Amino acid sequence: MKFEQYNISKEIKDSLAELGFKRPTDIQFKAIPSILQGDDVMAIAQTGTGKTAAFAIPLLHRLQMQDLRFNKRKYEVKCLVMVPTRELAIQIAEVFQQIGQYTDLSILALVGGVDQGPQIKILEKGVDVLIATPGRMFDQLNQQHLDLSKVQTLVLDEADHMLDLGFIRDIRDVIKHIPRNHQTLFFSATLDKDIKDLAYSVVNNPIRIQISPQDPVSKNVSHAVAYVEMDDKRFFLERLVKEFSGNKILVFVRTKVRAERVAAAMERVGIKSLTMHGGKEQDDRLHVMDEFKKGDVKLLITTDVNARGIDIPNVEYVVNYDLPDVPENYVHRVGRTGRGVQKGQAVSFCSTEEKPLLDAIQQFIGKPVHEMKIDKNDYRETISFSEDIPNDNWQLLLDEHNKEQEQLKKKKKRKG
Repeated sequence: MKFEQYNISKEIKDSLAELGFKRPTDIQFKAIPSILQGDDVMAIAQTGTGKTAAFAIPLLHRLQMQDLRFNKRKYEVKCLVMVPTRELAIQIAEVFQQIGQYTDLSILALVGGVDQGPQIKILEKGVDVLIATPGRMFDQLNQQHLDLSKVQTLVLDEADHMLDLGFIRDIRDVIKHIPRNHQTLFFSATLDKDIKDLAYSVVNNPIRIQISPQDPVSKNVSHAVAYVEMDDKRFFLERLVKEFSGNKILVFVRTKVRAERVAAAMERVGIKSLTMHGGKEQDDRLHVMDEFKKGDVKLLITTDVNARGIDIPNVEYVVNYDLPDVPENYVHRVGRTGRGVQKGQAVSFCSTEEKPLLDAIQQFIGKPVHEMKIDKNDYRETISFSEDIPNDNWQLLLDEHNKEQEQLKKKKKRKG
């Protein structure tokens, strides 16, 4: 079935055609009819499957058909989408705006870290779709700049991550502010007991949709692991970036301090990069994302702030410079490439001390990650390749190290 065959408005069909949306993904095919009918939906689907459009398309159609733009009052909201992070809120708002570009519906991302003045001015006119993080939303509620008494649909997106971040009380508090008879759409990448308990506490006889392929990593992503010692990782990243200089590369590290250190190491060898982490102001984060999305700078070094839900166009490579402490985040990280119909490549650097993390990841995804074997000569050449240090000095050190290893082997043979 094609989108042009759906019972949705011409304006939305035109924008979908312009955006290149021809046929629905599995989650869209299963969710859109139920949402159009006003049913509660509990949907579980892996990252990169098109979840946002699965609820944006039918919700925009329903709002447009009700012609609510003439009925909005000051500070009033018709559809509320709650998300865990600022970046995700901004991204989802962009999807709604793109799909609804030929309608007159108003859409606002309500996030912290930026001046609230412009947001309040938009809220004063009333909005059809509000995409919000809990902190800034409750700020506006407390200041009486937000009226949720007419909300018809509540969407909880990345619900598992919201639960992880401790937003359960915020979700329950929001429900107290909206009408008892409302539609609830619950979207999550995982389904465990806690998620089930949360879902069934907020939805009413939901249509349950679960898209669960055997392999949690998208089939469009080729992913492999290379055994690289911690102090050598910067050399391998340098080589990868220089060999694939025309490609957009997203690098994940464990901490914000590490992100800045890796960026400094790249700068020393003439590689321009951007960093993204929780220590940056919101305006800086927006600027960084804009530069990377446009391709002005093709290397972005980030913490897990960008691991979930964020859709960055045309990321050809994802590098796990540090393996994630939480196995599930591996799937979210590598899901930043190979999105939609595109192919992607992910490579992880695993040091000796990180092998337990790799074991946990392999257990989580249910199969081993393919090993990208590096022989001794290639390993040595990669370090020699670097412009970060005098190559001859490293060569000398490596030669001495290899001689010592050979001598140790000979001694063991003699003793044997």
